[in-house]
Amino acid sequence: MMISTKGRYALRLMIDIASRKQDGSPVTMRQAAAREDLSVKYLEQLGGALVKAGILKSIRGVSGGYLLAKPAEDITAGDVLRATEGSCAPVACLEDGAEACPRRSECVAVNFWRGLDRTIEGYVDGVTLADLVKMG
Repeated sequence: MMISTKGRYALRLMIDIASRKQDGSPVTMRQAAAREDLSVKYLEQLGGALVKAGILKSIRGVSGGYLLAKPAEDITAGDVLRATEGSCAPVACLEDGAEACPRRSECVAVNFWRGLDRTIEGYVDGVTLADLVKMG
């Protein structure tokens, strides 16, 4: 599985915001972009997806910015990655919908892919933003 810049940058953004929650002030995308050396415009796009997923909230106005929508202990790396990347499945054949593989029910390798998917999901859902802040 290859995580794109969307997922990588979104995780950096969320860690940045989580690490500054002590004072309760919203973090602007300009501040986060400067600290993380990322594009403000790109972070704004990611912010929209994270707000839509319910893990980030936007505060409008002069003193506005972004805050975590829930405690860092309740947001996992998997939540962030799924909000920006979609599925974390290692292969498209495990995804439902239009991309579902018509051979999935008779595929000899599908159980391997399911096991790998469970391992990935278990790892990304087992690491919280609070853990990532402590690691940094």
